Order: sequence, then structure tokens, then C-alpha cells
Amino acid sequence: MSESSIIPWYIAGLAFECSECGRCCSGPEEGYVWATPKELDGIAEELGMTSEAFRKKYARKVGRRWSLVECPATHNCIFVEQGKCRVYGVRPTQCRTWPFWKGNVESPEEWAWAGQRCEGINRGKLHSVEHIQRLASMSDE
Repeated sequence: MSESSIIPWYIAGLAFECSECGRCCSGPEEGYVWATPKELDGIAEELGMTSEAFRKKYARKVGRRWSLVECPATHNCIFVEQGKCRVYGVRPTQCRTWPFWKGNVESPEEWAWAGQRCEGINRGKLHSVEHIQRLASMSDE
């Protein structure tokens, strides 16, 4: 049996609706918010900055990739203010695909674990298995 013919545990879909609580963007752990150069340029434009100035202030190079910086004291994404994302409309793919990351939809247990931190999991709109699989395939996790 091929991997593509295996029926996922979430075949009936999964409920999620972002409450904009900001927990997915917050510490206490240090992490990375991966972004492509095109995504960085889009955020720079949204903020009225040049790409060069934006990268110098808000991004860091990690190997060959780019990550948004974090607040040093909290490890929160630098764009989270009072639980809200300042660049929500142009946020990177990593942010757009939450919570449907490969690791989160791997099993019911992983989904439940993610739900302990994210109040939008198992609430709101039901997302189809096709939608979930498309976002999981885009996730970097």
C-alpha cells in the first residue's frame, strides 16, 4: 500500500479558527519563523521600509535561510504586540499554515498536544482533509 493511499486519521477534517491570541508566535522557547526573500520583501513593503533596511532590523540569516527575529527577552516574534500580529495580512507561509503542520497532524496525540497551546484548535470552521494536506505539504516542519 502506498503512502498516498493511507487514509489519514483526520479524514473527516479538523476544526480550527484563529482567535488571534498570539500564543503560536510567543516564547518561552527560542525558535525560527522561516520566511522566503519574497515574503520578507512583502513585509518590508507593508511596513513602508526598503528590503535592505527591513532585513537589517527584523530578519536574520540562518545558514542559507531567513528567519524573522524575536524579542530577546521573551522569544516572541518581533511583530506580536499585545497578542496581535502587526503583519498578519502578509505573514510568512510558516505562520499561514499553522496549525496544519506535518508534525501537528501526524497523530491525534500530536494534534491534542498542539491544542494545549492553541485555543483555536478544535473550534470554529471545519477544514477538509484536502485543505489540511495541502497546508501540511507547505509547512517547513
